[in-house]
Amino acid sequence: MLHAKGPLLTVDLGDKTSRTEDIDEILESYVGGRGVATRLAHERVPFDVDPLSPENRVYFSTGPMQASNMSFTGRTNCTSVSPLTGGLCSSNAGGFVSRNFADAGYSAVELAGASDELVVLHVTDEGVEFESVPDLAGATVPETVAYLDDEHGIEADRTMVVGPAGENLVRFASIMTSEERAFGRGGLGAVLGSKNVKALTFGGDSAPDIEIPASQMEIHREAATDDHIMKRQGTVAVLDLANEMDGLPSYYFSERHFEGAEGINGDAIEEKKYKKGTCSACAFACKLPTRDEEAGVETEGPEFEVTMAFGSNSGVDDIVEVMKSNELCDRYGLDAISAGNTVAAYLASEDEFGNTDLIHDLVEKIALREGVGDDLAEGIARVHDDLGVENWTVKGMDFAAHEGRVLHGQGLSYAVANRGADHMYAVFYSQEYPLVGKDDAYPPEGFEGKPKRLIEKENQMALNDSGIVCKFSRDFMTPERYEMLFGADFEDLLAVGDRIVTLERHFNNQRGFDRGDDTLPYADELDGFEAALEAYYERRGWTDDGVVPAGNVPA
Repeated sequence: MLHAKGPLLTVDLGDKTSRTEDIDEILESYVGGRGVATRLAHERVPFDVDPLSPENRVYFSTGPMQASNMSFTGRTNCTSVSPLTGGLCSSNAGGFVSRNFADAGYSAVELAGASDELVVLHVTDEGVEFESVPDLAGATVPETVAYLDDEHGIEADRTMVVGPAGENLVRFASIMTSEERAFGRGGLGAVLGSKNVKALTFGGDSAPDIEIPASQMEIHREAATDDHIMKRQGTVAVLDLANEMDGLPSYYFSERHFEGAEGINGDAIEEKKYKKGTCSACAFACKLPTRDEEAGVETEGPEFEVTMAFGSNSGVDDIVEVMKSNELCDRYGLDAISAGNTVAAYLASEDEFGNTDLIHDLVEKIALREGVGDDLAEGIARVHDDLGVENWTVKGMDFAAHEGRVLHGQGLSYAVANRGADHMYAVFYSQEYPLVGKDDAYPPEGFEGKPKRLIEKENQMALNDSGIVCKFSRDFMTPERYEMLFGADFEDLLAVGDRIVTLERHFNNQRGFDRGDDTLPYADELDGFEAALEAYYERRGWTDDGVVPAGNVPA
């Protein structure tokens, strides 16, 4: 089975030392990326750890496909215990850092302990340099990137950076790479902030020799030539369909249809797109560099999730205003989905939907933990009572845009996902939208056949995150192509994903997560939800309480 190569680099931030060790056996069993990081975290992070304490660890990791020239492979994984959910959480980002990471020669980098001063870690194939950077305290992401370029000649594509939000321990702070790409969900930027790490840089000339089948280029050619609407409109292309299905969360989830959708839909974003945008080695080019000269705003995006959070869910029908919100989140280092939804919760509490000046002010206040922003920085699950609004989260993570009250399998996916109400954990929404030409679609309503398919999708997405292969490759990656690329039977590859999901669940079980956490604010509205949940547990081999039996914990 194809897998990543290279040692684990462990960085002790307290002692400012580093060491390497062979982890070949783990790589062989877990491929790379999320799988390897999950296995290491399960072994090395205390089950009762405070996410913002020195005892928590952060793992960055890459996979074998970063040795390829294939589209959909420009991504990197990050894993830690989330300060937002309290569970083990993996997030991955696109951009261009993945190959620079691979050039350093390590399959994974582990950050342990905490520094007593603000530092930048320069990771190369010769080791780690610790740079004290007290003058970068409070610097935005662009300011930090500019410093690294000016002082060291290190461009944005070699960096991972936290902004003020990470330093201020905002529970949904992101880690930014290539300046505008985010390790977003779960607040892992706050974990770096708690460790006094402002940035990491990567480089070297020691990329491992991993032989990738030449037929990878079939996928690359198809990605280059396919006339996919995402190449023009990114994920926002689905907004009109969601709205037509009464499946577009609006006004802090109180409604499911937005009358101002035309102002924030795919056509609106396409009008503001001024060039192509992509990730390393990818010909699919689905990113959205946008600008509005009159407003003086330039950003990348927003994608559908952010257009929901700062658009329909906040009562905003102007794409330029959503672009401004997106740019502010990138500048300060915030997960734009959680930031937008949290702002929407505040707007609901104050009856201020559509107040864009207030929205932009709140984003800054959250990042700096000023005024009401200090409370909002804790996230919806911790602040909803004070605001007097409903808790629209699962396991502490707020909802993505694909509406589980309409797409019932996606609702089940939100409930059981180990990292909370996140759409990318299984990408089950792609199975339920009535898209032309889809031959594997399920009806949006009901649960028949969905628990089994959900498990398959969770396992496949865990494999993607370990490979690492972008989840937007779904129209190109057939079982036969997985087998061709990874040199293993597809069922054996899905078994790797199963081990990853089970290890995550077991870690979270030890932290107190069980069936009571696998629920939805609207579970009572979904006929058959509890039966589907039980069917999911049974197929996973877990108990009726959603707990992994001791004998089922993977090695």
